[in-house]
Amino acid sequence: MDACLWPGKSLIMQQYHDNEWCVPSHDDSYIFEMLTLEGAQAGLSWNIVLSKREEYKKAFHNFDITYCSKLSDGEIENIREEFNVIKNLLKLKSVRNNAMEIIKIRLEFGSFSNFLWNYVDFKPVINNWKLDSEAPAKNDLSEKISRDLKKRNFKFVGPVIIYSFMQAIGMVDDHIITCPCHSKNINVR
Repeated sequence: MDACLWPGKSLIMQQYHDNEWCVPSHDDSYIFEMLTLEGAQAGLSWNIVLSKREEYKKAFHNFDITYCSKLSDGEIENIREEFNVIKNLLKLKSVRNNAMEIIKIRLEFGSFSNFLWNYVDFKPVINNWKLDSEAPAKNDLSEKISRDLKKRNFKFVGPVIIYSFMQAIGMVDDHIITCPCHSKNINVR
């Protein structure tokens, strides 16, 4: 079976592809982590962001939403100076901002996961692409979620970021149809 080509020869990208990409997750901390990392990627390569992932985990206490929501400007500046994360201050401040908004959503929906997965009736959208290049950069759903999150004051949630985020948390399965990781092939590998 031919796997997706986008991970290339990068071990970190291959591991992410094989073990996480398009795998459904309902864990709010993981979902917050992916939202943070996808936002950090804006303008950069995913490989760069993944290479800094462990530093992000240390800096943001394993993406503890309550902890992140209470970070002071000074603590965010310290993270920027002391950890090997993307140094963009707006991206770093978005971690606190988005954590605060997730807490509000949890009060309304019970979890951030419930809020997001409701968009797809709690079932992943399984695509059947023959080539990596067929997967879109954004779609109507990512545009809708992006608009809704922006109305709720989330940052770094444009429709392209949100589509990648949907892949990251498994709301969509964009593995090519011949990839062993595609939903239809999971039980036969």
